[in-house]
Amino acid sequence: MKLSQFNFKLPAAQVALYPHKTKRVVKTASGERTFEITRRDESRLMVLHKKSETIDMYKKDENGKDMVDADGNPVFLQFKDIVNYFEEGDTFIFNDTKVFPARLYGTKEKTDAKIEVFLLRELNAEMRLWDVLVEPARKIRIGNKLFFDDVNEMVAEVIDNTTSRGRTLRFLYDEDGNHDVFKRSLFALGEAPLPRYIIDAREDHHATEDDMDDFQCVFAEKEGAVTAPATGLHFSRELMKRLEINGINEAYITLHCGLGNFHEIEVEDLTKHKMDSEQMIISKEACELVNKTKLEGHRVCAIGTSVMKATETAVGTDGMMKEFDGWTNKFIFPPYDFGLADCAVANFYHPESILMMCTAAFGGYDLVYEAYKKAVKNGYMFGCYGDSLLILPD
Repeated sequence: MKLSQFNFKLPAAQVALYPHKTKRVVKTASGERTFEITRRDESRLMVLHKKSETIDMYKKDENGKDMVDADGNPVFLQFKDIVNYFEEGDTFIFNDTKVFPARLYGTKEKTDAKIEVFLLRELNAEMRLWDVLVEPARKIRIGNKLFFDDVNEMVAEVIDNTTSRGRTLRFLYDEDGNHDVFKRSLFALGEAPLPRYIIDAREDHHATEDDMDDFQCVFAEKEGAVTAPATGLHFSRELMKRLEINGINEAYITLHCGLGNFHEIEVEDLTKHKMDSEQMIISKEACELVNKTKLEGHRVCAIGTSVMKATETAVGTDGMMKEFDGWTNKFIFPPYDFGLADCAVANFYHPESILMMCTAAFGGYDLVYEAYKKAVKNGYMFGCYGDSLLILPD
């Protein structure tokens, strides 16, 4: 397919810059008081049925008719309604990667020029070597020192150029050689690694303290991601408990999500695009649970495009998931024949994005494109903090 086939007009107002918030009204002796709380499982959910080629947006009453509120407006499905589409014995596959505070701000020696440093991954713990991106890159050369705090305890030296914006830094930090102390000190200076489109659109161009929690899945465990597996952000602890009560299994794989998911595609022919590699691990336990689910005739649901990518990397010709410990650069776009998951959930993403393409590959290009048009028309929110799409085979 061609890049231009994934273009559509997305109003800036429908790009979510913050997580979903719900208004609550509390009655007190002095009157009513309205306040907002973050409820990750109360964002909107659209449901796409592949076989019947139908799309659901509204809650139904016991007679199967669209529910309406007191003002006669239709009631949109919420993400927590996802439990109603699955049965005991089905399995959700989650990505348990954990985001770390990768975005730091510092100054360059002598000039005090402000520099943004985005940590990608640690190359050598003993030598404190990190692979990073710097901005503005033209000012940062080999040998430069960068300062990240007022007392000059956290200092880094540029020791190599890796790409146009990429650098290798050696942090000149010594706390009795204790690596854990170094990591805590480094991360204490960082911010949540929100995508560039969020940072650039916010008034102060920064993440908040709350973002470090909001931009983290409640089941996150394995540190290494520089962006969150966004579909997993919709799951609250309460919703996870409901899954357990309903007998829906939880399998966990790890894929450390990288910035390649947000890179602009610069070629019209999608077969020419090369993905960045991401580290992934699929355990024996996850394979046993997922494969048992399939053999017993239950459904397997991939939660997010990172899980789709990981499972399609590790699925065998027999349709069973295999153990894996390595890297993947799999790029999924239509047409693509998925070999493992029966169902999938994904957020609504930007035009011409890799993540939209993966979603369209799973749900079918025409039907997903129609869902995206409905989402724009009906005010759904897009991006990592946006609303989501459940794709079912029936």
